[in-house]
Amino acid sequence: MIVSPGTTLFRYLARVYGFNLLALTMILLGIVALFDTIELLRRAAKYADVGFGLVLRMEFLRLPELAMTIAPFIVLFAALFSFWQLGRRQELVVLRSSGVSVWQFLSPIVCVALLSGIFVVAVLDPISAAFYSRYDVLNKTYLKRENASVIALFDEGMWLKQATEGGHAILHASKIEMPEWRLHNVMVLFFDQNDVFAERMDAPSAQLKSGNWLLKEAVLNIPGHSFRKSEQAMIPTNLTVTDIEESFSAPETMGFWNLPSYIGTLEGTGFDSTRLRIHFQSLLALPLLFASMVFLAACVAMRQSRQGGGFSFVLIGVVAGFVVFFVSNFLQALGASHQLPVFLSAWSPALLSTLVGISVLLSLEDG
Repeated sequence: MIVSPGTTLFRYLARVYGFNLLALTMILLGIVALFDTIELLRRAAKYADVGFGLVLRMEFLRLPELAMTIAPFIVLFAALFSFWQLGRRQELVVLRSSGVSVWQFLSPIVCVALLSGIFVVAVLDPISAAFYSRYDVLNKTYLKRENASVIALFDEGMWLKQATEGGHAILHASKIEMPEWRLHNVMVLFFDQNDVFAERMDAPSAQLKSGNWLLKEAVLNIPGHSFRKSEQAMIPTNLTVTDIEESFSAPETMGFWNLPSYIGTLEGTGFDSTRLRIHFQSLLALPLLFASMVFLAACVAMRQSRQGGGFSFVLIGVVAGFVVFFVSNFLQALGASHQLPVFLSAWSPALLSTLVGISVLLSLEDG
């Protein structure tokens, strides 16, 4: 019996797995969203002006990002459940006795997993980035009021807004010199609490040190007064280098299609783009990672069909999923700290999982 695209058996297996994939997506995403909503409600309880409606809106905006996070687990559990269903109905036994190899009955399920991965990367990730950016704004406005600074990066340089004693300040730098964290061609605009322009300060360079922006050879311009020069001026800030770097390299706020251009902007301005490059490569590897989850689930299913034991079937599958998850995060952390090349840190989890799954399936099929 040949299982190829267009045959009834191919469509049947693809339909079984596709339905389970959608069902488990709704179930697992609903459970995760419930616990995340409870956490948001706990944080919102400290503020009287944050109502339940706002919390629900924030959770809705975060749903695509949560789906991206648990997507590999959904693919794995859907494959495990599909194989369990087929085994319970003795359909796997019939397929194997009809001469269908493991690679043939896996092909429609792997195809669905690959297509799901492409959909997640090309469609869901841009939606997730757009929604999460709005969620991040609401989160900083209502639930992180102690740190209300806004930072943005464009081709013309860095823009930063921070609170001051009399209102707020907007800082612009055309280039950042790393790792000294020296800003070049700095302009600072000061506004009062009513958003009325108060004064402007310009400096050829500035540095962030010990809770202050230190501007050298600063020139202060106040409307109605003559300009004043100073060898050094200080602007207090609650920002740290880590705060600024993480705000630029937050992968959740950048969609797949915008990542290449933003990485170029980041590198042109002087910032380290390693985290974003790892994230971009991880997205490229995501369809292969989804396929590897199917291979791992098939390994567990074939072993269980030979040895029995439903509990061990579920336990081994869950453990395999968490191992892949933690190894992936660990390798990405090594890549972000420049201890591994970007390609290895991003692609290793998918490649290793695929190789392990295929190797085990080959041994089980031959045995």
